[in-house]
Amino acid sequence: MKKVKVQNITEIMNRLAPRQFAEEWDNPGLLVGSFSAEVEKIFVCLDVTEETVQNAVDFGANLIIAHHPVIFRAVKNFRTDLPLGKKIETLIKNDVAVFAAHTNLDSVEGGVNDVLAEKIGLIDVKPFGEEFSLGRIGYLPNKMDAENFAKHVAKVLNVDAVRLIDAGNFEIEKVGLCGGAGSEFISKAKFLGAQAFVTGDVKYHEAQSAVENKIHVVDAGHFATEFPIVHVLAEKLKAECENLGYNVKIAEDTTSRDVFKNILKG
Repeated sequence: MKKVKVQNITEIMNRLAPRQFAEEWDNPGLLVGSFSAEVEKIFVCLDVTEETVQNAVDFGANLIIAHHPVIFRAVKNFRTDLPLGKKIETLIKNDVAVFAAHTNLDSVEGGVNDVLAEKIGLIDVKPFGEEFSLGRIGYLPNKMDAENFAKHVAKVLNVDAVRLIDAGNFEIEKVGLCGGAGSEFISKAKFLGAQAFVTGDVKYHEAQSAVENKIHVVDAGHFATEFPIVHVLAEKLKAECENLGYNVKIAEDTTSRDVFKNILKG
């Protein structure tokens, strides 16, 4: 069996989620470690948290493939008494490299937003742009009212609750979406004819604007709208590695939970 390097895995990732699809402000790619390091085990996750780093170390991973970059903005120090520095220290001490595919994985065909659209059950799904874009738009097989659509989204994403911004008494057939924080695309979805939009992290005034513009919005949370990509990406990596004859074991994060918790009135 041929020895596998971090470089080999990053080449696979750059085929699955080409870097040129990333937004200018983004920071995808190899963020910790060396391209020349050997890889025997890979851990796939959404976020590089203290928990996922420890799970990767326990698995014996040499490489973490994450959606969200562990280093996003310019860093002036790595203090090991603070969370980021502590994570970087743990990664380096255990020889664990970190590669992130962020907005490029959102935009690419088969990425975060196509997986979300499939989960919701949309058909005839297309990007917002002609070639690629962060958002998607598609159709429900059958029309639904806003409340039942919100319940449907909660069910398929396996969450206890979602926030519904009810824009009026009209049914939903065409749906726009953007996993994570995509409320900036609500108006574009409306322009493209959507009656509803699914995303996370919707702010109060954005919700007011959606009501005024007569488009329902389901805020299912940043985590829930993106976490399904973890399993899909792990399976794609396994298939690519097997096809190339790479003897690499791949595990996926199954224990992470949304940092937000719904508390019911007592």
